[in-house]
Amino acid sequence: MGGNLSQQTAERLYVSIVAEGRLAPGEKLPNELALAQQLGVSRATLREAIRTLTEREVLEVRRGKGTFVSPRVREIEDFGFGRLEGVKGRLRDLFEVREIFEPRAAALACVRATEEELREILALGRAVEACIRAGEDRTRTDQEFHAAIVRATHNEFLTRLLPLIGQAVDTAISAGENRERLAQATLRDHALLLEFLEKRDAAGAEHAMAIHMRHAMGEMGLEGGAAG
Repeated sequence: MGGNLSQQTAERLYVSIVAEGRLAPGEKLPNELALAQQLGVSRATLREAIRTLTEREVLEVRRGKGTFVSPRVREIEDFGFGRLEGVKGRLRDLFEVREIFEPRAAALACVRATEEELREILALGRAVEACIRAGEDRTRTDQEFHAAIVRATHNEFLTRLLPLIGQAVDTAISAGENRERLAQATLRDHALLLEFLEKRDAAGAEHAMAIHMRHAMGEMGLEGGAAG
């Protein structure tokens, strides 16, 4: 997260909750005074840190009850990839992980997705296309598209990798010089991927996702293979 004291405090809490698992999903944080003393910061700094983590859905504030670890915190676990911005070597590593699991996830989604889940995946895919053609920011929609595919695998451990997708898509799309080429590659690749997903062609979807990963990796100027 970064520089100032509230950000550093948020990061310490994040690591404690997510990476070290000191507080379980749904568990209440210690009271503000005790936690501020424990962290060696002012209550104002702690409040700002809690606000940051609430925005990231690591924590949730329940009025009149206190601050709790989000029940969904395991879904946003980032496996140490929280500081990826601008680090090309780490980006390559991140994309290689995506290249390993997303093609297979696409194949599993073809087999396991409910009709409702498949409709959602296809609708999100079309929404990504609409964003690109309109010249609009597609970051959130693209993240949701890939996340919907992974959720449709109904594999708990694959869903824990969703933060990798969010981080990679955000970083890839915001990469200035490659943005337009990446958008056009995404447009072509998603069209092929959607075709196989709609037909529930697992082998086809797996190959199409692998191609998408490879193209995006190339457009990012990295060696290896993945995407946004």
